[in-house]
Amino acid sequence: MRAGVRSIMGFGLAAAVLGGLITGCGGGTEDWGGAAPSWCPTVAGHGVDCGVVERPLVQGRAELGTVQVGYARIKHSRADVEASGTVLPNPGGPGVPMIGHAAEAATLSQALLDDYDVLLIDPRGTGVSDALDCGVGQDAYQLDTREAQLQAVAHCGQQLGEKAAGYTSAATVDDFDAVRAKLDIDKVIPYGISYGTYLLPIYAQRHPDHVQSIVLSGAYPNDSDQLQRPNAEAVSLALQRICERSHVCDGNTAVDDLRTVATRLRDKPITVAGKGPILLTEAKFGSLVFEAATSNVGADPETLTPLGMLPAALHSAVRGDDAGLIEFVRRTTDEPAYENIGLYITVACNDYAPLWSPEAALPQREQQFGEALAKASGGFGAFSAQGFTAAQRDGGDACIRWPGIKGLQRPDQVRTAMPDVPVLVLSGDLDAITPDANGKLAAAKFAHSTFVSVPNTGHVPDLEPSGCVVGIVAHFVRTGTAGPTDCVTTIPPIVVAPVTN
Repeated sequence: MRAGVRSIMGFGLAAAVLGGLITGCGGGTEDWGGAAPSWCPTVAGHGVDCGVVERPLVQGRAELGTVQVGYARIKHSRADVEASGTVLPNPGGPGVPMIGHAAEAATLSQALLDDYDVLLIDPRGTGVSDALDCGVGQDAYQLDTREAQLQAVAHCGQQLGEKAAGYTSAATVDDFDAVRAKLDIDKVIPYGISYGTYLLPIYAQRHPDHVQSIVLSGAYPNDSDQLQRPNAEAVSLALQRICERSHVCDGNTAVDDLRTVATRLRDKPITVAGKGPILLTEAKFGSLVFEAATSNVGADPETLTPLGMLPAALHSAVRGDDAGLIEFVRRTTDEPAYENIGLYITVACNDYAPLWSPEAALPQREQQFGEALAKASGGFGAFSAQGFTAAQRDGGDACIRWPGIKGLQRPDQVRTAMPDVPVLVLSGDLDAITPDANGKLAAAKFAHSTFVSVPNTGHVPDLEPSGCVVGIVAHFVRTGTAGPTDCVTTIPPIVVAPVTN
């Protein structure tokens, strides 16, 4: 599963390891005649070079225009030595910018910044890189009905027209390499989080000679299950694990309660006041459970999270009391979106493998999707097949009204081998957005990969505050090996609200 709108909320990789370094704007410049652009971040103790690279929107289609791709290179603090390397992070989405969230997304410890540079690039269509607007509201797309989502996708495609072909993962990583070349960097260390774990392996495929090693956190492969059944099953696993580890609920009962509530909402949705208000169907509830509820879990293990409150809320709802369920919905929908939702839609609908032929007319697409769903042999955990596929904002039938774009090659259709470099893959074992099962598949794409499942963490595990995970990452960046990983066993269970009968 790809990152949801709130799957990188509080993406405090740097908050745990870079707290306070990013202090404002007005850093150095390479391209601006001595005056830094207003968006250039200031990083305490480090020089920052900012600039733009002009790129064709669609290669070979000059009439469609260009895109200005902005970057900010945070330089290592030891000016007396050459940089040991350059880390190239991407925090996911699609649609999340880097430069404006530098404090959250730098992903390096102060010690690593002593001798490593960090190259922040806003992907085309985000942030300072000509942010995309196709007339779709972020919260509306996240919280509205499925029909409204389908209409929004169609509207976005119509608004963009032929320019939609310019917003793909392949075009984005080619931009990244153009920045790398401009700055005369030989090799980079791609560090992908969530959708970044889909994006940056494409960089490695297309530019293998310029990759030193790769870190993937919250990972999934480009050919993962099109119905996203591992994600549905991961919800049940997460409930069972938090109950087993907290000793305040029964995992099997929690899963049964989830199934009962999902069935009830399928037949009789309820309306929850808040942003909207929100019509809580099985699909909308499923989206909030597997996306929002497993995001950032473990970042503050002593604070009750939506996932931690879920077993008790479900148990009460089964017995006729929806107060906990309503509070769960409010807790999972009260934060603003990070992503540029237009780019999120465009990249997802251009790149992710559909369950229909993109060349088919809409009635044929709908028939093909229905046939694929009918052939599905279970695997949706506590949800129905229809309910869980409609819970996916970038999967199921979400892109069924997206216009067919000729000549695009999806990443899952590319057979180019991955470079033979060291790769570290991290998954949180409470994550249903990019579950362990998908992390293992992502690791298997590389000949020399290390997979680490991090207990008691969700999407993404780097958020846990002990320093264990970022320590593993720092060791890997320096050495190309994960080193000791035993510290993950000391990460404490999350708080879970007791279930009372």
